[in-house]
Amino acid sequence: MKLNSRELELISGRTLADYEQRAEDFWAGTREHDVSQNIEALLAAIEGEPPLVILDFGCGPGRDLKTFAERGHQAIGLEGSARFAEMARQYSGCPVWRQDFLGLDLPETTFDGIYANASLFHVPTQELPRVLSELAAALKPRGVLFCSNPRGSDEEGWSGARYGAFHSLDTWRGFMTAAGFAEVDHYYRPAGLPREQQPWLASVWRKLPGSR
Repeated sequence: MKLNSRELELISGRTLADYEQRAEDFWAGTREHDVSQNIEALLAAIEGEPPLVILDFGCGPGRDLKTFAERGHQAIGLEGSARFAEMARQYSGCPVWRQDFLGLDLPETTFDGIYANASLFHVPTQELPRVLSELAAALKPRGVLFCSNPRGSDEEGWSGARYGAFHSLDTWRGFMTAAGFAEVDHYYRPAGLPREQQPWLASVWRKLPGSR
């Protein structure tokens, strides 16, 4: 059943409100997470020369944003939560744009890479083609999009106060291909564990010529 504009506003508002209310606990629980594998996967796939222009899409309190900046890149954060956006600015020293994922306003052909770590799964499935198209348009030619999402069997709905869509690899490939991307790589996380203990699907995609 298609979600109407009011339902989409509710999904975005409730999900962001939950992050706002739990901002300090979220930061304490994720600050030391090792996502170096994901950062390296994005940077290794980018063909341009550093310093690179990187958009951290859903940057949260700024953990990875700061890492990109410390490595000499021009890092910009994008975050829907006002509290997270302020935390990220203070922690990373980088600019952070406060934008709802369902109401993006991005400059075209600007970024060498977009890093969407644990963020795109909050986009309702019906809105995903549009959002992915907007991200493709924001990338430079042959730019790279990295995404890591909780994997699933294409179920969607509320998990507590947050909304999520949990896609299989085949379904995710379909969305990405339709948006004008070619797959570079994919893997499951955390590394080194049996598949049933790897809830995260990470994938790396290159913008194809001719896509927006």
